[in-house]
Amino acid sequence: MATRAMENPKVVSPAEWLAARKELLKKEKEFSRLRDQLSKKRRELPWEKVEKQYVFDGTKGKETLADLFGGRSQLIVYHFMLGPGWAEGCPSCSFISDHIWRSSLARRWRKSRRSKSAWAGDSIGYRRKAATSTMTTRCR
Repeated sequence: MATRAMENPKVVSPAEWLAARKELLKKEKEFSRLRDQLSKKRRELPWEKVEKQYVFDGTKGKETLADLFGGRSQLIVYHFMLGPGWAEGCPSCSFISDHIWRSSLARRWRKSRRSKSAWAGDSIGYRRKAATSTMTTRCR
């Protein structure tokens, strides 16, 4: 793979910089409008009915997908990486898990849940050590 030397931007007068910045700002604003339109269309997509009966191993035994919602309209799902034999979870995952429940959004629901696909036994010891208030479930 060939490497290129980084090129320095052109040095211009304040007036030239301001003109270039204003031109770029027009494009940034148009991009923002297009992104907002796209986001609106995404929110307007129809919902898909979940027909499959998912069952999870939760802290209180078997739980369905509806149980995970706990009567709320939204559910925060995060794939927490914790491998077999790991003493601790992934540092980035741990950081997010430690902080998401403190957010004003999650505080409104009073609890969040972690869902992981494997190694529930390993996660129990880690959960006790981490002492977070989140619920951990495992998809079957």
